[in-house]
Amino acid sequence: MKTRIKICGLTREADVDAAVAAGADAIGFVFYSPSPRYVTPERAAELARRVPPFVDVVGLFVNASAEEIGATCAAVPLNLLQFHGDEAPAFCRSFARPWLRAARVRPGLDLVEFARSYSDARGLLLDAFVEGYGGGGHVFDWTLVPPGLPGHLVLSGGLHADNVGDAIRRVRPVAVDVSSGVEAGKGIKDHDKIAAFVAAVRAADAAIGEV
Repeated sequence: MKTRIKICGLTREADVDAAVAAGADAIGFVFYSPSPRYVTPERAAELARRVPPFVDVVGLFVNASAEEIGATCAAVPLNLLQFHGDEAPAFCRSFARPWLRAARVRPGLDLVEFARSYSDARGLLLDAFVEGYGGGGHVFDWTLVPPGLPGHLVLSGGLHADNVGDAIRRVRPVAVDVSSGVEAGKGIKDHDKIAAFVAAVRAADAAIGEV
C-alpha cells in the first residue's frame, strides 16, 4: 500500500521544488480568488513548468464558471480538476478531464448518497465543514466516514505530520491532501514540514504493511 500525497495551495517556485523533492505525488493550485493561496492561471502555468513527469498538477475550483475553468485548463497543464463548491455532477464531468469532488463532512450528511451522486468522479475528497469553502485547517470527526464508502477516498482537513499517520490507519484513504499543515504562513510552505509530512505518511504505510 502506498498512500498518495498531494501538497496544495502552492504559490512559489521554491515550494513546488520542495514538494517534488520530498516525494509528493501531486501538487495543487487554488483558483479561488478569495483564498490567500490563490494564483492566477498565468502564475500557475509558470509554476507548473517546474513539475517533472509523473507528478500530477491539480486545479482547485469553487463555483467557477465553465468559461473560467475552460480558460484555466487551456493555460495550465492540469491533470485533475478538484471541485469544492456546489458543482453538480453534470458540470463536473463536462470538462472531459478526471476530477475529484469535495464533500464537507458533518453530522447529517449522507456520504454514501453523496458518493453515489458523483460516482464517475476519480475520487471523493473528504474535508472539514467550516464557514466558507475549504477545511480551514480543521480536522473533522473521522468516525463519520462510513465503512465501505464507495469510490476512492482522499482525506483532507487539518492534517499535519503529527496526525496523518493516525488518519491513514483509521480511514485508509488512497491519498491525503495537505495545505495549511505544511505552512509557515498562508500560502507560504515550510519545507521541513513538507518533508516531515511525507515521512509520516510513508511510516504509516510501512506500519500497515507489517500488520
